[in-house]
Amino acid sequence: MFRTTVPRMAGFVFRENRVPYYQRLFQKHDGKRQWWKTERSGYVMYPYLISVYGLGAASMYAMIRVVLGHKTWI
Repeated sequence: MFRTTVPRMAGFVFRENRVPYYQRLFQKHDGKRQWWKTERSGYVMYPYLISVYGLGAASMYAMIRVVLGHKTWI
């Protein structure tokens, strides 16, 4: 009895099949990259892009300071 009630309580038994929707969405040739196609893509992509470009800029700034002789440690 426990094995049949837990999935029903979690809501996975009568769930809508979203595979055809996503298959049409990702196979549509609309000029967008795959990781920007859904409406929730920004929640993942914007923090990722901020961290990649932010860390790249901070690393470049630190490297330029070291090359120019502005070492503040040691």
